[in-house]
Amino acid sequence: MSPTRAVLDGYVRLRQQVAVMLELARSGEWDALIERQSDYLQLADRLRQLDKEAVLDPEGLQRKAELLEAILADDLAIREQLMARRSELGHLMDTSRRQRDLHRSYGKQAASVVDASDKFGPGTP
Repeated sequence: MSPTRAVLDGYVRLRQQVAVMLELARSGEWDALIERQSDYLQLADRLRQLDKEAVLDPEGLQRKAELLEAILADDLAIREQLMARRSELGHLMDTSRRQRDLHRSYGKQAASVVDASDKFGPGTP
């Protein structure tokens, strides 16, 4: 296989990999996403080497640009999913911290206060 064909095939595989990663992020399968990220990085490293050797014609350059655009769009969507997950985890950590602090201060009575707050919103006694 020529270096040019190998580069374009590599971008197609990279595009497929990032599309799968996006679906994993959307479905909340974080462990699987992390496993795929490792494969993605290895593929990107190999592609970087191949890309140095290939000389693409205008049609090949256009195809590469289209694939890169799709890869970057999915990458942005993955990042947005990760930011939402980070926010969710931050909320869970805050709730846990409040629960722990209340429990330390008030013992068993604190659990009912935190449960009511989580169900009905802050400020609920």
